Amino acid sequence: MLGLVFGTQAGTSTAAEPRQVYVALGDSMASGPLILPITGPVACARSTNNYPHELAERLGVDELRDVTCSGADTKDMTSPQPLSLLDVDMGEAPPQFDALGTDTTLVTLTIGGNDAGLVGIANDCMQLNPFAATCKSRFTAGGVDQVAQRVDAVGPKLAAVLDGIHAKAPNARVVVTGYGLYIKAGGCWPIQPILNTDANYLQGNVDRLNGVIAAQAAAHGAEYVDVRTPSLGHDACRAPSDRWVEGYVPTNLAAPLHPNERGEWNYARIIQESMS
Repeated sequence: MLGLVFGTQAGTSTAAEPRQVYVALGDSMASGPLILPITGPVACARSTNNYPHELAERLGVDELRDVTCSGADTKDMTSPQPLSLLDVDMGEAPPQFDALGTDTTLVTLTIGGNDAGLVGIANDCMQLNPFAATCKSRFTAGGVDQVAQRVDAVGPKLAAVLDGIHAKAPNARVVVTGYGLYIKAGGCWPIQPILNTDANYLQGNVDRLNGVIAAQAAAHGAEYVDVRTPSLGHDACRAPSDRWVEGYVPTNLAAPLHPNERGEWNYARIIQESMS
């Protein structure tokens, strides 16, 4: 399964190579919200400049089935995902697993951030008062780290997703990404309105989630791609031209606290290099 060879030109295949069908699964880190243009359901905010589209072009696959969707979590792999935009009901997105089949030769997966609620937690931690109590103190009150518990709870859910992918797409190479570097050590208040202690706390939990994802990938027949380490020097504290992810107020066209087009392009590059 892991010996998959990709052609060098889109739309080509030979008798020695299977038709290359790439299915992209995942959440907004993969879908690229607010990066124009978009395709598919509007509420999924799926960009044609996200990492799946860029990776498909780099690999020269015959078919890309990009079903990534903003707001997706692990349950949306097997169940319809309710969609809304500005509190307006926008219907449902089909279960992402519907895109899988025995013809699938490659699957990429980015999931888990919404299960842990990390974006919502980061929004709760925004702070304009440098003398305020830290958000970390609130989430670790009583000696229990509530965010770490949420992150650790992603493990069994991700394990079930990976087993489900192998069952639905037994001939596929399965590649799972982690999440990137959102804010540098110590933060950069007030450029990003989060206290320095909380910057370390939040990125620490992103890194903890990456560890959970890597462990589950290793245990369930998938390849893990680290996009965090190559992101050093490209977090939301950097100049707009150097950022791969945006902060609370985007300076490039992208959703707050999400990758911009530069980030999506680089994630595709990193994934391709890891597969070679």
